[in-house]
Amino acid sequence: MAVDGPVVQVRGEAYQEVPPELARFTVTATARDRDREATLTRLAERAAAVRVLLDGSGPAVARRETGDLRVSPETRRSGERVVAWHGSVTTTVTVTDFTALGELLLRLADQDQVEVAGPWWELRPDSPAHRAARHAAISDALLRAREYAEALGAQVTSLIELADAGPVDRPMFARAAFGGGGAGDGRPELELDPQPQTVHAAVQARFTISDPVLG
Repeated sequence: MAVDGPVVQVRGEAYQEVPPELARFTVTATARDRDREATLTRLAERAAAVRVLLDGSGPAVARRETGDLRVSPETRRSGERVVAWHGSVTTTVTVTDFTALGELLLRLADQDQVEVAGPWWELRPDSPAHRAARHAAISDALLRAREYAEALGAQVTSLIELADAGPVDRPMFARAAFGGGGAGDGRPELELDPQPQTVHAAVQARFTISDPVLG
């Protein structure tokens, strides 16, 4: 495509901090016994106990996915004699109600041979925050183009090309603090500080400008 007249090329960027919309964490139930069947039985019982707690959490849990099932033998340092069996199963949980998150984490962590990791704070893939950041990046590109044009005594006349140049946002960890006695029954409380998510959008843009005034 032939372009008449001078052209200015700019990069527009936008950084915005917004509250998270999702929290993810993992729950891993484990079991160990000399007998393989006993290991599997205990693992199934502990995984079922986790499911019961998650079922009782109501709409706070938006999604859960069970995966990473492992059953492996423990052998002596020399030879292949099995001295014990290890089993684990991990469930990834997505929560949208942050007010119930701390209590749910503590209840899960209180189960026998259960490990809890997380949470990781995220935005929904279709969050309006991404659209807002893209709009802000385009406005920034246009502003920069106008500034360059004005410095030359010219004006932006038309858009030639606009392309997305933004990176993928990454989830963030939580900061947690324990407090005691808030529930009135001696149970600990887990206070979570949802971390704001940084949304970054970037675009590359090319504009035509009027003839500069160089004299």
